[in-house]
Amino acid sequence: MMPPKGVGFADPLSMTLTKETNMNKTFFIFSGTGLALLGILGTAHAGDTKPIDPSWKGSVELGIVTTTGNTDTQTINVKAKAMTERENWRHAMSVEALNASDQSNTTAERYVLNGQSDYKFREFNYFFAMVNYEDDRFSGYDYRVSEALGYGRRVIHKEALTLDLEIGPGGRQSKLSGTGQNQDEVTLRGAAKLAWKISDTSSFTEDLTSEVGEDATITKSVSALTAQINGSLATKITYTVKNTSDVPVGVEKTDTITAVTLVYSF
Repeated sequence: MMPPKGVGFADPLSMTLTKETNMNKTFFIFSGTGLALLGILGTAHAGDTKPIDPSWKGSVELGIVTTTGNTDTQTINVKAKAMTERENWRHAMSVEALNASDQSNTTAERYVLNGQSDYKFREFNYFFAMVNYEDDRFSGYDYRVSEALGYGRRVIHKEALTLDLEIGPGGRQSKLSGTGQNQDEVTLRGAAKLAWKISDTSSFTEDLTSEVGEDATITKSVSALTAQINGSLATKITYTVKNTSDVPVGVEKTDTITAVTLVYSF
């Protein structure tokens, strides 16, 4: 199995933030197709059962790019996440911050908080509850909060490859910049989470989510390739695409982020 085609990776010493005007419909189609598997896959691929370590594990990522001379720019990308898995429960939380400036102007500023808890009522089946908070200065919104409850299933369970599919109803609350107008809507959230251990020193992950709401559909794809340096350190290349079907005037529908970071795991 090879990583999805069309995913671009940055030069190891660069990080860019770009905006595009149109999103390839493949992301939405892939999301819908993946979620449909929940109804047609009756059994998971069995894997070896391993003892569960209930202790918390986590990682911290840092990426910095600075240029001086004819052009003065600075980009900082920080992420942290923690997770634990027990016999019937799995908890995960993450926080990320991105800041980019050009001369004396800020060109990107975004903060994201995310948390999810899963209750495993069978070996490969679980109920989930999640909440996500995002503050993107250039999105046209002061903030956006989304939450969802639903059903998840690990449809592929192998030692080197896992695939989780999730679907469930939820809600989204947004506050428009400038006007301060609040938007509340009901959503349907679907997600596909792929984790592939390519070798002892490299791995690939793909997290795809789609929130279909009354006012807008938000689809996000995060592809990441990690290469281990030693027991605790690794380098990571991440490509993120986010599309919002309906945005305020003057705001692009699609954002992309290509990042290279150093990862410390604990």
